Amino acid sequence: MAAYTLPKAPKVTKLPAGQVYLIANGDLRLSANQKCWDAQNQMEQEIGRAVAAAGWQVVRAHPYKEAEKHGFIASQAEGMEVFRGIDPDAPLIVAEAVWQYSHHVLHGLITHRGPILTLANWSGMWPGLVGMLNLNGSLTKAGVEYSTLWADDFADPKFQEQLASWLKKGKVTHPLDHVHPFAKLKAAGEEVDLGRALAAELQSQKSIMGVFDEGCMGMFNAIIPDHLLNPTGVYKERLSQSALYYETTQVSDEEALAVRKHMEDAGLKFITGPTHETDLTDDQILLQCKMYIAAVRIADDFGCDTIGIQYQQGLKDLLPASDLVEGTLNDSKRPPVKSRCGKRELYAGEPLPHFNEVDECAGLDGLMTYRVHKAMGQPVENTLHDLRWGDWDRSGTVDDYVWVFEISGSVPPTHLMGGWAGATSVRQPAMFFPAGGGTIKGISRPGEVVWSRVYIEEGRLKMDLGRAGVVELPQEETERRWNDTTPQWPIMHAVTYGVSRDQMMARHKSNHIQVAYANSADEADKAMLAKASMAEALGMEVAICGTRKGGASW
Repeated sequence: MAAYTLPKAPKVTKLPAGQVYLIANGDLRLSANQKCWDAQNQMEQEIGRAVAAAGWQVVRAHPYKEAEKHGFIASQAEGMEVFRGIDPDAPLIVAEAVWQYSHHVLHGLITHRGPILTLANWSGMWPGLVGMLNLNGSLTKAGVEYSTLWADDFADPKFQEQLASWLKKGKVTHPLDHVHPFAKLKAAGEEVDLGRALAAELQSQKSIMGVFDEGCMGMFNAIIPDHLLNPTGVYKERLSQSALYYETTQVSDEEALAVRKHMEDAGLKFITGPTHETDLTDDQILLQCKMYIAAVRIADDFGCDTIGIQYQQGLKDLLPASDLVEGTLNDSKRPPVKSRCGKRELYAGEPLPHFNEVDECAGLDGLMTYRVHKAMGQPVENTLHDLRWGDWDRSGTVDDYVWVFEISGSVPPTHLMGGWAGATSVRQPAMFFPAGGGTIKGISRPGEVVWSRVYIEEGRLKMDLGRAGVVELPQEETERRWNDTTPQWPIMHAVTYGVSRDQMMARHKSNHIQVAYANSADEADKAMLAKASMAEALGMEVAICGTRKGGASW
C-alpha cells in the first residue's frame, strides 16, 4: 500500500474572548506605503482607544516592518501569510486610512468565518475612504457578509455606540430609506420608452469594450464576468498594455506635437519644469500625446465603442500617466486623430468613452450614458470620479453638505469651468506616478448632474442612480478642499439630492461614482429615468437613490 504524505493541519491559536484582530491593508507601491504610514498609525491608535472604551482589546495581526518602514500588508502573498495565523472565527477589523489593493486580503476575508468590520477615518488626506469603499464593493461582489463604519472622531459617542454594538453582536447596520427600487416607481413615458429602445438596440447590434489588462490595483469589484456582461450586448476585447506601449513608440513626434498644439490652442496650460522626478516635462507631455493617438488607433483597429487603460501597475514604469489621455478621450472637443495611413479621422467629432483604471462597471455605465445623452440631445461627456471625501462648506456659501468628487486627472475638460481654457496640466504625485505625466486639473462647472454606479451583488448586475447639483464655492474654500486631498487633480463640488453623507457611505458599493451633466434639472431627471429604464431592460436590478432637486420624491 502506498505511503502518502498528508498535509499537516495548520495550528492557529484561538483568540481569547474580548479581543479583536486588526489588519491594515496597503498599496503595492512602497513609496505610497511609506508616505502614508504615519496617518494609518495615528488612526490605529485612536481605534485602539475606542475598542478599549468598549471593554475589548485590539490584537494587530501583523507587525510593523522595520526594513520597509511601514506596517501595511503589501501583496497578496503577504496577505495569505498573515491570514494563515488568524483565528478564522474571531472578530476582525480591516482599518483603512489609505488607498489599498483589495486583492491583498480578499482571499482571507472570503474564507473568514468571524464577524468582519471595514473601518475608515473621515479624512481626505489619503484615499482611505476610497480604499474602504473599494473593499466594500469587492466584498459585496464576492458575497461576503461584513459591516462597515466611518467616523470623523473615534471618540464620538455615536461611533462608540456603533462599534460596541458590532463587538457585541458581530453586526451593525445603517438605515437605507433613501433607496427606492425602480421597479416599484412604475415609471412610464417617453424617457422609459427610449431607455428600453436603447437597450434593445445594444442587445441586438452589440458593442465592444476594449480592456487594456484587467484588474487595476486589485479592484475585484471593477471586473464584470463575461457571463454577466454579455447579456447586455457588450463583449470584451482583451487588449494588452504591451501593445499600447509599442503603438505609442510608433507615433511620430510631429503627430504628438500637433496634439499638444491643439490642446494649447484650446486654452490648456501645461505647468512644466526641467526635472523629471519632480516636474512635468516636455518629454513626458510628448509621450502622453503619443499614447493618446495610439489608444485611438488601437480602439479603431478592434472596433471598440469604449476602452479602459489600467496604467497602474502595468505601464507606470514605462510611460507617463495615462490620465491626460483618458480625459481627452472622453471629450467631444478633442484633438483629431488620423488613421496610420492618414486618410481617415477616427471617431470624428465624438468622444471615445474611456473608463479610468479599467473599471468595467464604469465602462458599461459610461457607454450607456453616452448613448442615452446623445439620443436626448444632452451633453455626452461623462466620467467617473473617486468618492473621495466631503465636508460642510466653511465659507457659508452653501448650506448643504458638499462632496469632494475627485479623480486622478482624467476628466473631460468640457466638465470644467472654462472648458479647456479653465484647465491646467500639472505633474502627477511622484509616489503614485514615478514616470510623471500631466493631469487635467480644474474645477467642475456649476450645473445639474446624474450620478450612477453599476455594481455586482448576489451574482447579478445592479445599478444605483441619483441626482446631484454641482455648486460653485469661493476659491479659498476650493483650495482648502484641494489641499486636504490631492491638489493636482480635478475637483467637483457635489451636493447629492436627498442622500446624506452617511446614507451614501452605507449604500455605495464602489470607490467610483459616474457623473454626467444635463442642460437643466428637468432634463437631468429625464436622462436619469431613461438610463434607469435602459439598465432595467438590460437585466439589471435598478434603484433610485434620494430625491429630485428641491426634495420632491420620485
